[in-house]
Amino acid sequence: MKSSPQEKTTLVSTLEAFRARTRTPSDTASEMLAFIKDENDALHAYLRVFDTDVRAAAARADAAYGAGTARPLEGALIAVKDNLLVTGTETTAASKILEGYMAPYTATAVARLEAAGAIVLGKTNMDEFAMGSSTENSAYGPTEHPTDGRRVPGGSSGGSAAAVVAGLCHAALGSDTGGSIRQPAALSGCVGFKPSYGAVSRYGLIAMASSLDVVGPLTNSVADARLIFDVMRGRDDRDGTSVDIEIQDSKFKIQDSLKGVRVGIPQEYFLPGIDSGVEGAVQMALKRLEMLGATLVPISLPHSEYGLATYYVIMPAEASTNLSRFDGVRFPSSRMTDAGSLEEGYRNTRALFGPEVKRRILIGTYVLSAGYYDAYYRQAQKARALLIRDFDQAWSTVDVIAAPVSPTPAWQMGEKTDDPLSMYLSDIFTVTANLVGVPSISVPCGESDLLPVGLQLMAARGKDQYLLDVAEVFEKS
Repeated sequence: MKSSPQEKTTLVSTLEAFRARTRTPSDTASEMLAFIKDENDALHAYLRVFDTDVRAAAARADAAYGAGTARPLEGALIAVKDNLLVTGTETTAASKILEGYMAPYTATAVARLEAAGAIVLGKTNMDEFAMGSSTENSAYGPTEHPTDGRRVPGGSSGGSAAAVVAGLCHAALGSDTGGSIRQPAALSGCVGFKPSYGAVSRYGLIAMASSLDVVGPLTNSVADARLIFDVMRGRDDRDGTSVDIEIQDSKFKIQDSLKGVRVGIPQEYFLPGIDSGVEGAVQMALKRLEMLGATLVPISLPHSEYGLATYYVIMPAEASTNLSRFDGVRFPSSRMTDAGSLEEGYRNTRALFGPEVKRRILIGTYVLSAGYYDAYYRQAQKARALLIRDFDQAWSTVDVIAAPVSPTPAWQMGEKTDDPLSMYLSDIFTVTANLVGVPSISVPCGESDLLPVGLQLMAARGKDQYLLDVAEVFEKS
């Protein structure tokens, strides 16, 4: 990658420069668009960029700063994962089955950012329908790791992570169903925040697993993630699962200390087989938390060993149901109109799904089928309840939980594509937070063989601001 004028520049500092009139949104947008044009063909972080619209919006932002009417995010350049709808733009979820689909409305999370003055730069690449951990499953080709083109950026929000780290946006949105914000953030080297389930509206997000999906930011700092989250969060009448998250006064910012914070260290998250560099970086991060005044408390989350298996029953079950709508009728397809019969149209249309999507649809349909529902799906829901109980008990003795994000750093392109189980194991430390619904964040904490490593921090559901406070103190240290 070349060096960008915006590389590692935070959203907060960019907005401060706009307010101080030392930079203008138009100049910044022009530089960013030029850099994207130079770099995106190789990186493939974006599927499409809204050049003309961005320039027009930036000119309006210039005028707003000149008139003293600038909104909180005026002129901020935000990349959006391609499973979030933006009115009048093609939204494919990186699948051929939705090629040419023009969004009729804008997702609430995106609309709230736009209402605060943010500018949508474009739509980022992803694993098809968010099914994958490497962004190699995109129907439009993989995204490269932002600092090592031979490796994956993580997934499924790999395009968003790569765009942030490469300096191709000020911040990006992703979705997290089992780690799809935190894992690419850890592998690529940025901050990735998964809010509590329901804290951000899912309206306008193409659903994968509705009881697990969360929209969240990928950024160059925790402060940037907080800024994006504060704008997006809150109840939305169009999403019955959305809730209001209370804003608390910061507990730690003044003293930059974590004195009194109890950090749980779950033995189940430090397993044999973790990459030694990853384990070393995480252990050093734990020592840093201790140096900042936190108390490290060994804990057990005994049912965590069932987390991955539970996730890979519940997630495919919900995904197979959600993806049944893509049949060529409700979302028109030329494969349907050109078919000789309805059944032929269904077959032709659904043949457009990629191999991983087909695999998960088949698994999900199987575990929901008569004769197997009780043996698999019902048992998975029982295991989920036990996981929730484990975490509820943990919060009585600790304030946050710390763990690795991924058992390895970024791997080589193609290394795991023929071994789905190996790919699924890369989610082993992240899926539980989705099953339980708690907020979780990945913060860069070191390197393994010159590749980024992330520290995962989790807090009780609804304690999003508290978690961001702890993460920000850690990051500043």
